[in-house]
Amino acid sequence: MKNHLTSESVCCGHPDKLCDYIADSILDACLSSDAYSRVACEVMATKG
Repeated sequence: MKNHLTSESVCCGHPDKLCDYIADSILDACLSSDAYSRVACEVMATKG
């Protein structure tokens, strides 16, 4: 069985970086109040 690995590299200021930061902040906040919490977080950014 072959495995295919992929990766993505984006520069600072890219919407993916912002979305990752927001999702990580939400996860950190949930885990700080309850270490056993389960979190599923999707973040989407568009220009307005």
